[in-house]
Amino acid sequence: MDGRPQAARRRPRVKPARLWWLVHQWAGLKLAILLTFVFATGTLAVLSHEIDWLLQPGLRVSPATVSDEPQWELIAAVAAGHPASAAIRSMDAPVASAFAANVHIIRPDGSQGFLYAHPETGVIQGVGPWAGAQRILRNMHRHLNLPLNIGVPLVSVLSVLLLASLVSSLVVYKKWWRGFFKPVRWRDARTAWGDIHRLAGLWSLWFVALIALTGIWYLAESLGLDAPPAIKVSAEQAIPDNEVVARFPASLEAARAAFPELAIRRIVFPAKPGQAFRFEGDASALLVRPRANAVWTDPATGDILATSRGEQLSVHQRISEAADPLHFGTFAGYGSKLPWFLFGCLLTMLCVSGVTIFALRLSLSAREQRKAVRIAWIGMGRWKWLATMLVGLGLILVYPLIAA
Repeated sequence: MDGRPQAARRRPRVKPARLWWLVHQWAGLKLAILLTFVFATGTLAVLSHEIDWLLQPGLRVSPATVSDEPQWELIAAVAAGHPASAAIRSMDAPVASAFAANVHIIRPDGSQGFLYAHPETGVIQGVGPWAGAQRILRNMHRHLNLPLNIGVPLVSVLSVLLLASLVSSLVVYKKWWRGFFKPVRWRDARTAWGDIHRLAGLWSLWFVALIALTGIWYLAESLGLDAPPAIKVSAEQAIPDNEVVARFPASLEAARAAFPELAIRRIVFPAKPGQAFRFEGDASALLVRPRANAVWTDPATGDILATSRGEQLSVHQRISEAADPLHFGTFAGYGSKLPWFLFGCLLTMLCVSGVTIFALRLSLSAREQRKAVRIAWIGMGRWKWLATMLVGLGLILVYPLIAA
């Protein structure tokens, strides 16, 4: 027989409530540095176009000087004659009434950039870099500037931790539905941060669930479950680069006639033989990106090659199309973007406040509270090195993006 006492042979049983609390702590603590970085860059990405508007004077126009739809023919003609432009790759409608239209160009030296065109007059108001705030923030949030096949699943898997935090919080916080209007108790730092964390978490439940589920969808897509493209189109006859802009008006007119209700938001120019003009925009389908509603035309003849309407997409494709508008809040202009930005700030704060609560809970005296950062750092364990390395790598890889 085993001579050890029976109590020593039995391991203490972890209660379910304690187990859920440990899940909540682990999910929010171990990769807190990386989670905070991804949440913060995603929050800023919601208003990244507006950040570019602040940084680039050429993007600004007076709303009183523009009409509903950009003068695409005029913009293309003026952009094609600009000294900085060797070829046009695409044109994007203004994000809002105070924005210029964006023309994606190839410069004479082969590098990429943008021309900012007044949407009514076509006047080029400025030349911008290929990697502005919008691209930098989106790339860092989406894949940490790593190759897509590595970075996207790496970032998307964090949504599993977010979902685990959400589910475990509802189990740990008993009768959570009663806490929406409980006031914050300011008697000490630990109590105050705990109440702020719970209150912010309750009001953000819908947002956390939405971000977690769309993130899991991105993860599934990155692992091979992405929706097939709506249509594959190729043009039979190629035309020289110097004739593309001259042929553009015929294709634009044909696209408008084929899809009259299409509010064109983006026009992609043929860049190589076999490619067509593609006109994307908004129509009647809800929660789809502009690419879901599109017209393809033959650049040589202006003939319609294909059309795509959001209502005709499969269920798989509609889910894929809805992920981006829901994740970034772009489906209702500033009516959705501003709430998404505010709740993104709350989500970022939840990550920081969770780490703060952990550190304060282990600080047994006011003197030790001064060492809260060190306590939090130690509590992250070995995972902190992975998180710090990935954040640092994402920041370092901004340079080749800017230099491209």
